Amino acid sequence: MTETARAHASVPAWDLPTRAFHWTLLALIVWAWVSVSFAEALGDTTLVYHRANGLAILTLIIWRILWGFAGSSTSRFAGFVQGPVTVASYASALLRGRAARYLGHNPMGGLMVLALLATVATIGSLGLFAVDDNDLVGGPLYRLVGESQNVRLTRLHDQVFYNALLPLVMLHIAVNSLYTLVKKDPLIQAMVTGRKPAMEYADAPRAGLASVGRALIVLAIAATIVLGGILALGGSLRL
Repeated sequence: MTETARAHASVPAWDLPTRAFHWTLLALIVWAWVSVSFAEALGDTTLVYHRANGLAILTLIIWRILWGFAGSSTSRFAGFVQGPVTVASYASALLRGRAARYLGHNPMGGLMVLALLATVATIGSLGLFAVDDNDLVGGPLYRLVGESQNVRLTRLHDQVFYNALLPLVMLHIAVNSLYTLVKKDPLIQAMVTGRKPAMEYADAPRAGLASVGRALIVLAIAATIVLGGILALGGSLRL
């Protein structure tokens, strides 16, 4: 391979299902805020859009957790979840400008993924018990707890969104932008194209990709877990 060809060579980094999950979740998070903040303007006084959106987000989160065991090599938790010693070592190397490149998530990026998944899952779970400001409609499980608990869980639902998720999302965007612009590590581009430049990586030279068919099966399982779980607990799926 010539130097020119080598410079333009690329290898698989992210599968299509993982990339679709990433951008779909981002869109749903934005829509979660829009659908509740502008419900009246949308003519949705009973928050049908918001509640349906919450079920979609929970399904995606369960899908991503399952995909962390059944998905492609770079999507599996075993491939990017590291212990505190490894994370600290990577952070130290990063500060000294000597951090290794990773095809998938680097050790600190892995922590961010876990934090985002846990935070979104918490918000979605709290939303199952939340009620609207007028106490007219609520999440699928809101009747399983008392009114005072509904109010408290609704408040937590909002607080976690504004005080935890939004700062994490802004940090995530800022760090990925810095990696792209300063370290010339195309993290954002790779989550669009699914590929990274062919070079030496600390985790793997290329990703082993799982099929879209497998992802669809996992998605069906995730939807069954979310919707079936709500029904099994005595909740309602009526919007």
